[in-house]
Amino acid sequence: MSVLVFLETDKGIIKKTSQEAIAYGAAVASATGGTVTALALGEGDASELAKAGRFGAAKVLHAADPRLNQENSLAYASALVQAVGATGSTVVILAKSGIGDAVAARAAARLKAAIVSGATELPDTAGGFSVKRSIYTGKAFATVEMKAPVKIIAIRKNAVDVQAEEGSAAVEVFNPVFGDNDFKATVTGSEKAGTQLSLTDADIIVSGGRGMKGPENWQPLIDLAQALGAATGCSKPVSDLDWRPHHEHIGQTGIKVAPNLYIACGISGAIQHLAGVNGSKCIVVINKDPEAPFFKAADYGIVGDVFDVLPRLTKAIKEG
Repeated sequence: MSVLVFLETDKGIIKKTSQEAIAYGAAVASATGGTVTALALGEGDASELAKAGRFGAAKVLHAADPRLNQENSLAYASALVQAVGATGSTVVILAKSGIGDAVAARAAARLKAAIVSGATELPDTAGGFSVKRSIYTGKAFATVEMKAPVKIIAIRKNAVDVQAEEGSAAVEVFNPVFGDNDFKATVTGSEKAGTQLSLTDADIIVSGGRGMKGPENWQPLIDLAQALGAATGCSKPVSDLDWRPHHEHIGQTGIKVAPNLYIACGISGAIQHLAGVNGSKCIVVINKDPEAPFFKAADYGIVGDVFDVLPRLTKAIKEG
């Protein structure tokens, strides 16, 4: 099967979630005897896009139209549909994200494709094409059989391990044709969150709850995050109280994350918060209440005062 991967970039650099999408697509292509082509939209350095080859892409189609620099799901979906036609791809892979889901849905409608969002594993191609996906905010899984000629899969973070290898993809100019309808909605401006690392891209997240006792007490958590090279997050009550910015709110009604390591500091573990973090590979909980519900979901737990534990962890990391 010919596989097409939709790339998300940040300042011309391929996002980690899209690196995973390429690796996922490469595994599908390897199992079915196909090749992987990636689609990059907006202005960018060809040498950076060529790095898609390190994760399994043979070729990158680059549509450098400056109108595509800002995320636009209508135009992106149109470009993706045209790339499917140009490559004859039967499988399309995207990272599950705000823009990924929007583009996948629009492209699926135009291609009359089967679509699965939230895939957690590689497809089972023995006797068909079935994909396991997360449902009910990660509390359960469903296996979906995809029968349409074109199949679109939006994968969750950590659905596949990424191992960069030597390699370079050929970058080719791609000129999709757009109509007025593709730019009915345009982005007039954007403002990035102040955190250095995006929560959705971060491999490690250190998050705080009401156990931090106030916004003035956040420095020990920030120190640990900086020592680990981690992003910072918080529970809903913390953002509601304006202790931390609302873009750091993690949970069912906030940002859903799936880092390799999630450290919860002074968070009790309400079900709404758990729904936002249950895709994490490893969860560490620090709480002075041994009966905190979060301990039941944790891989590792530390019963202790966060203001005692966090400085010790930071010191150990810096010395280690």
